[in-house]
Amino acid sequence: MNMKKLAAGILLLGGVALVMSFRPGESPGEADIHVYKSPTCGCCAKWVDHMQAAGFKVSVENVADMTAVKERTGVPFDLSSCHTAIVGDYVIEGHVPARVVRAFLDEAPELAGIAVPGMPIGSPGMEGPYPQAYDVVAFDKDGNRGVFERIEP
Repeated sequence: MNMKKLAAGILLLGGVALVMSFRPGESPGEADIHVYKSPTCGCCAKWVDHMQAAGFKVSVENVADMTAVKERTGVPFDLSSCHTAIVGDYVIEGHVPARVVRAFLDEAPELAGIAVPGMPIGSPGMEGPYPQAYDVVAFDKDGNRGVFERIEP
């Protein structure tokens, strides 16, 4: 067999495999979220369901020491919540709505991540009869922060 034809065939098959591995409109790794959570946390599981329903591919790792995860991923103590997720190079802390995660990823700012501190009632996974307003806070590796979006009930 001619080496040029063999190389062209390999390239063609590789290209077909590459195209077939992504859904339309999805860039490689865009929807890959790895969530660290306590094995007994029900609201974390509900947030994972919320993210999956929004089209994200989510992997979950149950861990006993969430403090160590937060320290390793650079989550400021005052912005912490019950679960920590990694999306590419970004940290998503707590009950951040999927549409806000998408907006943040689309913007791709030079930041460390976004967080919903605590566990506000009305956030995804923390649904309840009396939802409250809360902030999604953006933060960088130097500790600087600001409100990325205010969520009103």
